[in-house]
Amino acid sequence: MNDPRLTHLAEILLDHSCQIRAGENVLVEAIDLPEPALVCRLVELAAARGAHPFVTWKNQEVLRALYRTGMEASIGGAGDLERLRMERMQAYIGIRGAANSSEFADVPAEGMGLYRKLWWHAVHGEVRVPRTRWVVLRYPTPSMAQAADMSTSAFEDFYFDVCTADYARMARDQESLARRMAAADRVRITGPGTDLSFSLQGMPARPCHGQRNIPDGEVYTAPVRDSVEGTIRFNAASRYEGTVFERIELEFRAGRVERADCSGATAALAAVLDADAGARYLGEFAIGCNNRIRRPMLDTLFDEKIGGSLHLALGNAYDECDNGNRSRVHWDLVLMQTPPYGGEIHFDGELIRRDGLFVPADLQPLNEGLGAAGG
Repeated sequence: MNDPRLTHLAEILLDHSCQIRAGENVLVEAIDLPEPALVCRLVELAAARGAHPFVTWKNQEVLRALYRTGMEASIGGAGDLERLRMERMQAYIGIRGAANSSEFADVPAEGMGLYRKLWWHAVHGEVRVPRTRWVVLRYPTPSMAQAADMSTSAFEDFYFDVCTADYARMARDQESLARRMAAADRVRITGPGTDLSFSLQGMPARPCHGQRNIPDGEVYTAPVRDSVEGTIRFNAASRYEGTVFERIELEFRAGRVERADCSGATAALAAVLDADAGARYLGEFAIGCNNRIRRPMLDTLFDEKIGGSLHLALGNAYDECDNGNRSRVHWDLVLMQTPPYGGEIHFDGELIRRDGLFVPADLQPLNEGLGAAGG
């Protein structure tokens, strides 16, 4: 793709997201990209800034074969090698295409468990996330356009519009919500099939405006680990490690998932929840506020930012908002609250958002572009 918008996107990734400086090592990891144009721009622009670019080019069919046939020695060995490399990086840019988003659907649970524990967690969970400046994003492909129910050309326009947002303005608009989340104690979330409550007491809040995810637009924190009580029915489908989960319903007692159900993939859901002790607890609560993204498209990086949505993550908490939960799982599940879904968020008894629209005066800038018909 010879598109000047790629250059603008590459500049955002290097200068805004990763804040690349001369002499630093930056790893560009590309998975299933249909062509190398964005990677080439990143290499050229990183070098122009005096940084040292490194590139890994991966293919999901090859990864599927590794996960299906891998044993502890081979999967762990791959994790050891990549961990050594990651430890030498100051920045990381991960770009994933979507030739087949279900490529890992037939990988046995044991293989995916080894990968999560010995490869992904060892490299990304323990090194990349806490020790580097990093950003991850998707690359526009026909399969993504199909998932979004758009033509390829229309999806590319949507993709660049969303991914190259005014992140400086986004940061300003998120300040009031971040202050409110950091000051809140009790949160209650209600909606069809949902009545969930938990505490945020003592937890910080982190506004997100293009520094870790592209596209971006959320403010996140973490519930006090053992405080979560009630039921939530997620109304946005989620694709996790190649399997699509729909209508996931979770019931929490003392912070732990005690009952879980979904449409058609209950065994796979149980396998994720049983991955380790922390997988049944929450590690994140976030409110989506990117109003350029309006509906789910089975891609978490987009869906969790939807204006009028919220998401909860099963598993590992982030260091910046750490409730102490540790897991090799971090699975974001999205709840839409815009019409026709509906729902409310309360902080300490105050109505914060109804049907996807923020109610307090200081949060009104976050409603811009959403409107009453935000669904």
